[in-house]
Amino acid sequence: MAEDRRIAAVSILVENQDSVEALNAILHEYAPYILGRMGIPYRERSISIICLAVDAPMDVINTMTGRLGRLPGISAKAAVSKRSGTEE
Repeated sequence: MAEDRRIAAVSILVENQDSVEALNAILHEYAPYILGRMGIPYRERSISIICLAVDAPMDVINTMTGRLGRLPGISAKAAVSKRSGTEE
């Protein structure tokens, strides 16, 4: 049976710079699934915005997003494609 992979856009808001090292360690673990990453530092508001394009099974997307969201001062949400990677 083929693996049910999805395309997702993961948005991450970083409000606590002390969590950046742990955040990057988690992203490194999931690097094989990350298609691209864009980071925007918003210095005037002391916040950073990171957007990821991901191609992964749903359990991987959910686990990664959950782990990120449990870091202090980090919010993470995923918008997931309705089409699975197994569809023609």
